[in-house]
Amino acid sequence: MGNSNGNNPANVQAFLDMISMSEGTYGQGDNGYNVVVGGSLFDNGYVDHPRIVVQTQYGRSDAAGRYQIMAAAPGIQTNTWDWISAKLGLTDFSPASQDAVAIYILQWKGAYTDVLNGNIQSAIAKVAGQWASLPGSPYGQNTNNLDAVLGWYQGAGGAIA
Repeated sequence: MGNSNGNNPANVQAFLDMISMSEGTYGQGDNGYNVVVGGSLFDNGYVDHPRIVVQTQYGRSDAAGRYQIMAAAPGIQTNTWDWISAKLGLTDFSPASQDAVAIYILQWKGAYTDVLNGNIQSAIAKVAGQWASLPGSPYGQNTNNLDAVLGWYQGAGGAIA
């Protein structure tokens, strides 16, 4: 398992894999990096977030990539990809850029140190507001249960303190 760059500590890589498994992108297309919400694939050479708006049972979304991150688009006000990629100076939607934004979210939400230290339940609680599939997410979507996501994390090589 793992991603394109492999430069992340084992627990961080396992947590990223767990998010991808929870979001349903793991192993799809280019290991999730080219997946649009709903499961279709995009092919824009990773030049930018595809900004493909899909009507889901939960509303309109343009979540895309391995971590299903949203960007501003007509009818979409969530601009997580836009502000974080600008802050990090990213110029594309490549796998490495997607990983960098996901890691930034972990840092922004105060979960990164928890992940490094194996405090995974704490980390999940801190980022459940970013990923609607995680246990404890406030969005009313179907969430995965804690035992499942902890199992995915450990199966991806992550250690729990």
